[in-house]
Amino acid sequence: MSDGATRICLIGATGLIGGKVMEECIGREDVRLSAIARREAQLPRGIRMELFVAEPEKWGEVLEAMRPKAVICALGTTWKKAGQDEAAFRAVDHDLVLATARAAKEHGVERFVAVSSAGADPLSKTFYLRVKGETERELTKIRFPRLDILRPGLLRGKRENDRRVGERLGIAAAPLANMLMHGKYRQYRAIHAETVAQAALALAKSAARGRFVHDNDGIIRAAKRLPQLVDE
Repeated sequence: MSDGATRICLIGATGLIGGKVMEECIGREDVRLSAIARREAQLPRGIRMELFVAEPEKWGEVLEAMRPKAVICALGTTWKKAGQDEAAFRAVDHDLVLATARAAKEHGVERFVAVSSAGADPLSKTFYLRVKGETERELTKIRFPRLDILRPGLLRGKRENDRRVGERLGIAAAPLANMLMHGKYRQYRAIHAETVAQAALALAKSAARGRFVHDNDGIIRAAKRLPQLVDE
C-alpha cells in the first residue's frame, strides 16, 4: 500500500453503491479503504480492506480510531425495506446519515461524499425527495472543509435480493428513456452504479475545499477523473 494513499471510510458497504465502491478499490494503491456496517458484508475477492461491524451509536468510536481523511456515505434504505413507514425511512436516510456525518466531523474527517438522489428538494411534495433534500440541507450546516453531494438518477446494477418490479421495468426501459430525457429531465436518466462509485472515490481524493453538488452529468465527469489502474 502506498504511503500516499488516501484513507477513506465507506459507510453503507452492504448496499449497491457500497459494493461497487469496494469493487473499484481492488488493486488500487492510491486508496486505503475501510468500512463500517451494522452487519457483515460480502467482501469482493481480492480486496485489501478492513470491515468493522458495530451498532451505529459506536460508529463515532470506530471513526476516531480509524482517522480517515474522507468518508463516502452510501447509506440508504428503500420504501419497501422501511415497511412503507415514513419514520423508519427517515431514521436511516436522514437521521443516521446526519449522525454519521456529525461523528465524522467531530473526529477530524475533512471530506464527506454523500450519495443522495436526483430531484432531492426539502420543499418537494414527494416524501422521498423531501427527506433527501432535508438531509442535504443539514449536511451543509455541518461545514466539512469539502462536501460532495451526488444526485444520481435511477441506479443500474444488480442488488442482492432487492429488486422491485417497478425498478426492474425502469432499468429495462432505461436506454430508450434516456434518449428521451433532455433539458431539466437529464438528471433523472439511469446511471450505472459503478460510475457513481468511481465518482465517489475520485471526489473523496480531491483536496479542493467547498460544497459541490453533482447531477448525472457531473457524476460522469467526476468518474472520469479517477486514475485508471495499470496492468503490470
